Amino acid sequence: MPAFRQVGEKQLPNPVLCMAWSPKRDLIALANTTGELLLHRLAGFQRVWTLPPSEYTGKEITAIAWRPDGKILAFSLGDTKQVVLCDVEKAEILHVFPMQSPVTCMHWMEVIEESSALSSFYNSEDESKLFLPKLPTLPKSYSTTSKIFSEEKSDEILKLLGEVRLNILVLGGNASFVELYAYGMYKIATLEGVLGTCRSLSLSSDLKSLSVITEVRSADDNPEICYVQLDTGLLSDCLPEVTRMARKFTHISTLLQYLHLSLTCMCEAWEDILMQMDLRLTKFVQEKNTSTQVQDEFLELLLWGQSSPELQALLMNQLTVKGLKKLGQSIESSYSSIQKLVISHLQSGSEALLYHLSEVKGMALWKQKFEPLGLDAAAIEGAITAVGSFSLKANELLQVIDKSMKNFKAFFRWLYVAMLRMCEEHVPPELNKMTQKDIAFVADFLSEHFSENEELFGRKGKYFNVERVGQYLKDEDEDLVSPPNTKGNQWLKFLQDSTHLKGSPLLFPSYPQKSLHFVKRMMENVIENCLQKPAEVIGKSVKQAIFLPLYNVPERYNPMCKICCILNMSHTLRLNLYLLISPHKLYLLRRGTDPNRYISILRCVLVFFVRSHYVYSYLDARFYDDEMLTVVLQGSEEFNARRVLAQIPISSSLSCETEFNWEPNLRLDQQSSSIPSQGLVLGNQWRELENMKAQFVAVNGIRKVACVLSTNLRHIRVFEMDVEDEDEEGADSQNASADQEGLEATMSSQGQGEEENLEAEGGAGEQEEGEGVFQKSEEHLESEEALDLP
Repeated sequence: MPAFRQVGEKQLPNPVLCMAWSPKRDLIALANTTGELLLHRLAGFQRVWTLPPSEYTGKEITAIAWRPDGKILAFSLGDTKQVVLCDVEKAEILHVFPMQSPVTCMHWMEVIEESSALSSFYNSEDESKLFLPKLPTLPKSYSTTSKIFSEEKSDEILKLLGEVRLNILVLGGNASFVELYAYGMYKIATLEGVLGTCRSLSLSSDLKSLSVITEVRSADDNPEICYVQLDTGLLSDCLPEVTRMARKFTHISTLLQYLHLSLTCMCEAWEDILMQMDLRLTKFVQEKNTSTQVQDEFLELLLWGQSSPELQALLMNQLTVKGLKKLGQSIESSYSSIQKLVISHLQSGSEALLYHLSEVKGMALWKQKFEPLGLDAAAIEGAITAVGSFSLKANELLQVIDKSMKNFKAFFRWLYVAMLRMCEEHVPPELNKMTQKDIAFVADFLSEHFSENEELFGRKGKYFNVERVGQYLKDEDEDLVSPPNTKGNQWLKFLQDSTHLKGSPLLFPSYPQKSLHFVKRMMENVIENCLQKPAEVIGKSVKQAIFLPLYNVPERYNPMCKICCILNMSHTLRLNLYLLISPHKLYLLRRGTDPNRYISILRCVLVFFVRSHYVYSYLDARFYDDEMLTVVLQGSEEFNARRVLAQIPISSSLSCETEFNWEPNLRLDQQSSSIPSQGLVLGNQWRELENMKAQFVAVNGIRKVACVLSTNLRHIRVFEMDVEDEDEEGADSQNASADQEGLEATMSSQGQGEEENLEAEGGAGEQEEGEGVFQKSEEHLESEEALDLP
């Protein structure tokens, strides 16, 4: 009865480049060559959703990783050099951040280390919920400019915070850089000096060390695989402080994203409606034949009730009475939407930012705890000042909106009545009356929106003035066209006359000449610089503890096979287990997570899968759990290169007490003959993969599942690993038991001494029949190995 039960199989239309199982659910994420991100369910390999590529994010996915709680999926784009965080439940992009170079591998880990300080922090309620109101839900996207943020997003963005327990997304690239992001959002460390291109990496769960497998070009320009262990002791020593700081900075990063989306909604509300009036009136100004100004044309209509033929044609033919009424209602609705967004979203977000930055400032003032992490109280004070300036600018926009709404309402009401009179239609009595204040509002509107200084607006190609609210929402560095009039402001006059308050750090600067977008960008830059300082300090504290060259990769060696896995083992043992794959050997390296405590045992594990007197070679291997490997094996060409999926126990190899003394001047492959070796018995944990050229495997030991991918990267099979296939019985099970008995007899007859010297040349004398099979397999292995490895 074959081991493992097949639960799904599918031929995919596009080749798969990356695949990863969810740590919590029976879901697997796939990335293909077209840039699609696919999520499939274990049962029947049903597709849950597809995230198509876009110009905004990119089309070349290079790596994927799951957040430990399984709610967020991270993937990197090589063409745009970005990392994207995606909500698994709704297939929506929550956050995008740029990288300095393409990411080649990523690993998302969760800190398991416990302490009394951390336990109290994990169990305590977030105090910000007691003092701050809940952020209002963002309205649905108005149209297309947001591109990826199209649904209600405030609750979705808050998902980025996840659980309180610290988790870190580790990213490695091909330009000698490694970066660590707390909660996948806040850059907590930038590491430089890691040679070569990162192929695999793992941050230990106690934060004591970061292990990296790199590909370095040797002197003869051949790729060389190397192992690097970096000492991240500062993160481990200051774990409670790092967790608190990272949590706060992640809150801040999330709030910046919330403010960005709020401002995007405001821009959409303004652009879609107000630009219509801008274009219509600009066209009229450019096409009129008279030399009079537009302002004069409307003033004549206001004062004398008469208009030029050009203005009358504009009003009656282009705008029309119904069109003007509809336009007036749309603009009033737009103003109201922007006003609500400023009051409920920008101000709430700014208040929350000030709260969290003030708490971070309090941390920075506790120098004994937080100064080693690079928290600078002066830089944080600058960030608080920048947020205060943003709040002042938002309040300034509210005042402008209030005044503009009064002027716009009066202008459209007056113009509507004038057009009714031109059409000789009845004017309602409630509209026929205009007070002196209404006339003043109309005159203010005409003076603000029509300028006689054409040189001022000639740079824009328009004679019609920029709408006062819209100029605050334009993402430009230029000064406001119509800045607020501060003449007669008694508060400003008092500040200028006061020698003590003028230029006081207690007062937030207002930047009256700049737009809201400009002040927001300035605030973001100041906060980003504030957040970068700890990342630089922590990054510089990381030192290289170990550098070991492993083996050269020949040119004809399949580049997809240059895979090195890293497993963080039992947390009580404080050990990492490294798996290095070569065609006929699996190298197991066990090393302590603490670089200052040297625990290193190297094993060369030779697994002979003997069936019909031939041996299989390795195509791919992954850690299933602490005690088991999942491997894909291939038979020799003379036996049709059969493929096998198997489970291999490794606990016996790790229990051997013989240590290997590594010669630092030699590569691992140059010392393979002196490495303690041990052959392992497969038992019944294998299954032949019929009608499939299997090449790669992805496993999840917690969920007890595996996914096998073919050589053409299109054919996929999914298995449950802890159950047997009840539909297939017969000769395969008999052969499995026979092979098991033969291998066990072989291993017992050779004894422990010969097990530790499997790579030595064949011994003298006659052997038993089972022993001869083992020897033949060994010779076959050594002959092929001599061809593949230098």
